[in-house]
Amino acid sequence: MREPRAKAVAVPLQPTVIGLDDVLGNVADQDRGRELMVIDPWTGQPTGMRFRIAGPDSDVQHRARIQMMDELAEAARPDGTVSAEARETARINCLAKCVLLMEVEEEGKPLALSHKNIIRILRAGTWIQAQVDAFAGDRRHYAPERR
Repeated sequence: MREPRAKAVAVPLQPTVIGLDDVLGNVADQDRGRELMVIDPWTGQPTGMRFRIAGPDSDVQHRARIQMMDELAEAARPDGTVSAEARETARINCLAKCVLLMEVEEEGKPLALSHKNIIRILRAGTWIQAQVDAFAGDRRHYAPERR
């Protein structure tokens, strides 16, 4: 004989009150970025490489995405298609524009912060690129502090 099923009881959720000032404040905060410590994919230990990355709702990322769309439009062939190479270049350029600061060494010396150096690092190891990309797109890293 089957036991009767328990009835689900709806529990009202308390709404989170967020005003426009909270949203705009978070955008400004995301423009300042958050720190990513790159992790060694084989050991799970910190590598010492650090990046400060603008958040997904920041004006920095917004401008980078618009510039990426312009790059893709310029790379379009007469038939409207864009090569995979051009799409990948535009994507990496976009991601690099989201990096605000970095601490990376080469031959024991700090690398200068430049778009060219950021792209070199992102292309050096796809595992570095993957961590930067995942961090840059994850709003949980940019959550506002609740009052």
